[in-house]
Amino acid sequence: MASGGESGEQLTRAEHEHLQAELAELEGPKRQAVVEAIAVARGHGDLSENFEYHAAKNEQGLLERRITILRHRLQHARVIDEEEVAASGVVTVGSKVALERDDGERMEVEISSVGGVSPDSPVGQALLGRAEGDEIEVAAPRGTWRARVVSVGRAS
Repeated sequence: MASGGESGEQLTRAEHEHLQAELAELEGPKRQAVVEAIAVARGHGDLSENFEYHAAKNEQGLLERRITILRHRLQHARVIDEEEVAASGVVTVGSKVALERDDGERMEVEISSVGGVSPDSPVGQALLGRAEGDEIEVAAPRGTWRARVVSVGRAS
């Protein structure tokens, strides 16, 4: 977990590499494709009524926004030491957690900023820093529910 004044997003090494690969794809081939689409659309004449041109410019704006977001996330991210946190036995980013709800339902979640349960979500916030056997209470949009942490492991 972040300590002191650190506010950067916590990522596993694999999550960090995934975001770097996405950024490389967007800054390379995707950006080039949008530039080419704009050039082709420009060649079709009057830009004021050229749907292809406006669509390509809109796509370019969305692409550049995504690039800005990814750059910011990567610049401020902190790659966690997965061996160290696994040894601690507490839930962190990259943990796979088995839960048993009060209603008897069992569920397994992975805490991840990339493709899992976000550490900023109600479930993620309730789990971070918890250990096996701890009781949690999740204040979810559909209502509050309680569960017990059955196990804490590392996502593969």
